[in-house]
Amino acid sequence: METSYKKIFATVKSYFIITLGLLCYVLAWSVFIIPNNMVGGGVTGISAIIQYCTGFEVSYSYFIINTILLLIALKVLGKGFGAKTVYAIIVTSIFFKVVPSMIHESFINEIATSNGKLLCTIFGGALSGVGVALTFTQGGSSGGTDIIALMINKYRSISPGKILVLIDMVIIASSLVIPTEGSWGHRMATVIYGYIMAGVFSFTMDTFLSGSKQSVQIFIFSKKYAEIADRITNEAKRGVTILNSQGWYSKEEGKVVVVIVRKNESNYLLKLVKEVDNTAFISVGNVMGVYGKGFDQIKK
Repeated sequence: METSYKKIFATVKSYFIITLGLLCYVLAWSVFIIPNNMVGGGVTGISAIIQYCTGFEVSYSYFIINTILLLIALKVLGKGFGAKTVYAIIVTSIFFKVVPSMIHESFINEIATSNGKLLCTIFGGALSGVGVALTFTQGGSSGGTDIIALMINKYRSISPGKILVLIDMVIIASSLVIPTEGSWGHRMATVIYGYIMAGVFSFTMDTFLSGSKQSVQIFIFSKKYAEIADRITNEAKRGVTILNSQGWYSKEEGKVVVVIVRKNESNYLLKLVKEVDNTAFISVGNVMGVYGKGFDQIKK
């Protein structure tokens, strides 16, 4: 029974985080991007272009395009992913319909449009990047080109942010040839702002996603190596390797404790080492990637 409650709580928590991420994403477009008639990437960018040209609302075109892409992706990414993404697409479409009407124009003008397009580009890209990253952490997606990015990422070790930037570059550039109001200079400026926003979006998302996955390699030099190794194994639940060493100046032989942990675990582990040996010499270095049990898996 307790296990059942934990599963329910984990599911509710996952969908809550996805919903929060989608709200951030919609707010970024509704407050910073669309009011400035700017073009971004993804299905939302396509939907925004459609709205600028025809007046057809983003919420409707977003839902239609995503539904088509989702049907293609179901077999590749699995039913579990599909369930969360269906939820995300429906909720995002509803948010695009409801949220803009709930935000007063004076507020949008004060916080966004009156402060210039560059500032809106940066804030819009950052906020939407955080929103999409939150959905990715729960195995979901805001839909559209995110689905394409996750399908590629499933089989290739390419960051979702880089994949999305390549797709977004094409979508943003397409605004040059689609009939809209404004001169060619105005359209070119819109494309430039769009590229800046795509870069901010990608950087923010990758930084957010990699933050919890960054790992460090720790070398611990101490005569109490056995006690330190036992405590790391039993309390931190991380594997430990003991290496033979020799101090070249003193010619004394000793042992070095080597352990690799997530960056957010390092402070706890360092505190644990200091409790055993306050004089221990410790070296901490960032590592580019860690693959194996308890860390990332190599993509086939």
